[in-house]
Amino acid sequence: MTTPALPLHTRIAFIGGGNMASAIMGGLIRQGLPVSQIEVVEPFEATRSLLKSQHGALAHPAPGPFLTGIDLLVWAVKPQSFREAAAPVAPHLGNALQLSVMAGIRAADIQAASGSGRIVRCMPNTPALVGRGMTGMFATPGQAAGRPLAEAVIRTTGDVLWVEREEQLDAVTALSGSGPAYVFYFLEAMQQAGAELGLSPEQARRLAVGTFAGGAQLAADSPEPLATLRERVTSKGGTTHAALTAMEQAGIQQSFVKAMHAACTRAQELGDEFGR
Repeated sequence: MTTPALPLHTRIAFIGGGNMASAIMGGLIRQGLPVSQIEVVEPFEATRSLLKSQHGALAHPAPGPFLTGIDLLVWAVKPQSFREAAAPVAPHLGNALQLSVMAGIRAADIQAASGSGRIVRCMPNTPALVGRGMTGMFATPGQAAGRPLAEAVIRTTGDVLWVEREEQLDAVTALSGSGPAYVFYFLEAMQQAGAELGLSPEQARRLAVGTFAGGAQLAADSPEPLATLRERVTSKGGTTHAALTAMEQAGIQQSFVKAMHAACTRAQELGDEFGR
């Protein structure tokens, strides 16, 4: 994967300095963006100190004129704090492109609070913290010119997938945004089973994590359908067939699909609740 280069002298501001902001910031700095071109607004002193020690970034406790003239502003606050955070930022926003990593807050609500429609929304996930994120992105109509800058920023944390309709971000949230939790859920079950079958918890965890990582890489590298890859591991009457038959009898696949729908519905509800 080739990360697009950021334009020279790009100035970026983060509103909120938590884990996702720190992950993006670290990626930008590794790609060569001088920390002097990064501004951060973070009200909590402990978080400001952490950003200083991790990235050398000098964070401000509140917005101010230092935001004037920035090229990109990243909204990385908790959704419930957005309106309060946006009010003092809006006067300094100018023509900056806004990049939101907030879950559930729709572009129309960001525009209403900020006064600007130059918006790209994205739904990252926690593997961004280790440079292996998968992020869904959506640009508001007429913002094609802002897509390369937004993508260059997010690609410092992993891979991206653009969607053409904002409502598709709810499906992205259900699949990849919440997805790491599903992986950890299955890993927990595999570790438990391994321990019950006589392995130590450490051995079971290593086998489970390595298997997930290897299987995911095999799927990523192969053009074949996922069902074909599964069938190649499954000999009729063998151990894998026994395991998959037990899962089918328990309705695991159907339940898993139902769970994704539940996550998507909740993402839609969160957007509706904020927009009221």
